[in-house]
Amino acid sequence: MNMSQETTPESLNAYRVFRTIATRWMDNDVYGHVNNVVYYSWFDTAVNGYLIEQGVLDIHRGDTIGLVVQTHCNYFSPIAFPQTVRAGVRVAHLGRSSVRYEIGLFADAAPVTAAKGHFVHVYVDRQTRRPVSLPAPLSAVLEKLK
Repeated sequence: MNMSQETTPESLNAYRVFRTIATRWMDNDVYGHVNNVVYYSWFDTAVNGYLIEQGVLDIHRGDTIGLVVQTHCNYFSPIAFPQTVRAGVRVAHLGRSSVRYEIGLFADAAPVTAAKGHFVHVYVDRQTRRPVSLPAPLSAVLEKLK
């Protein structure tokens, strides 16, 4: 993604899978919109929820876990309680032990992103915290998100 793409809202068709997330009363800040830190929580919820549903992430007993090493978000329009968020997910880069996920957040039925961003997971051994190759089942699921 180049800089102009990063700072421009995108449509629903730019993303491969979606997760619906309800905003909560406590998500709004004193300015009357969802506070920026909540957006990163939605990124995690969308990606990890999908991976768990696909059976390729076991957060309690899996040998391989993903650690976030980079995050970024651009904000285009506010989201506020009681709106519903649709989080779109795609994979922009799939490396040997890392993945760059890109997430678009859509407020209610909006046709373009209210915010979008990315985070990079490096997959590591749970015990040693050293990078490992992506397990084949995880790679297969991630390939579908490219």
